[in-house]
Amino acid sequence: MKSKLIENKKFEKQDFGKISLPEGDFELCKFINCDFQETSLSLINFIDCEFTNCNLSLARFGQTGLRDVKFKDCKMLGLHFENCAEFGLSFSFENCTLDHSSFYKRKIPKTDFKDCKLYETDFTDCDLTGAIFENCDLDRSVFVNTNLEKANFGTSYNYTIDPEINKIKKAIFSRDGLPGLLSKYDIIFL
Repeated sequence: MKSKLIENKKFEKQDFGKISLPEGDFELCKFINCDFQETSLSLINFIDCEFTNCNLSLARFGQTGLRDVKFKDCKMLGLHFENCAEFGLSFSFENCTLDHSSFYKRKIPKTDFKDCKLYETDFTDCDLTGAIFENCDLDRSVFVNTNLEKANFGTSYNYTIDPEINKIKKAIFSRDGLPGLLSKYDIIFL
């Protein structure tokens, strides 16, 4: 059965925990000041959509399609992006809080993270080739077997990345970020 297509619609100040999100696929839609907290977004496709000032904390993804989706000023705690559909998976984040979220095994090259808080976010086995982390706080985020080639961490901080277990060829780091690359050696920096 073909899903209903919802196009060019603006949703403002909707609490989708109290009212159901209309069934179907969303294309070129805008969600502004909406609450998706603990809502199931399974089997829904969002294509070229924008989420602004929304709360998506603990929303449940199950083969959720996120294709060219922009998240701005959103609260996104504890999200499991590894449960999203792989086909066409692409998004960007600006001024979002993504604490305790997981991108485990996702292939998301060239993803933009701008002014984001990513405390204890899991990037294990993730492909972040050419990703940009602009002015992001990556305190206790996990990078294990992660492809960070050509990624840019030049203005980000509080990251700990082990070069021996991650691919970092041509990645950009600031001099201030060196302690985060060498932390396992217990070196004292002056």
